[in-house]
Amino acid sequence: MVTKKDSNKERQKRHKRVRGKVSGTAARPRLSVFRSLQHIYAQVIDDTTGVTLAAASTVEKDFDGYGGNVAAAQAIGTLVAQRAAQKGITTVVYDRGGNIYHGRVKALAEAAREAGLQF
Repeated sequence: MVTKKDSNKERQKRHKRVRGKVSGTAARPRLSVFRSLQHIYAQVIDDTTGVTLAAASTVEKDFDGYGGNVAAAQAIGTLVAQRAAQKGITTVVYDRGGNIYHGRVKALAEAAREAGLQF
């Protein structure tokens, strides 16, 4: 009998493995990305205090359009970088959330880099 692997369970295992190595500090917070089928979320987190410093997602009221494509990920990457810059954050550690660095996750990272974040 062939059984299909639970892809979310596998992603959570990868994410846990990455989080063991990646941690955000006050000087260099963590840019965390969560990707669902219809939306994408990004947060800049200081793990030493457990505080979210800046965030952006496609579920916000001012975001219009479909949130599950590359264009939406680019918009959110730019928005989170602008919000982080307003708080004085220029360098971050990128946490891809156990996802492959491809598609929407890559588009968000590149848009954040173009908007001024360094990682």
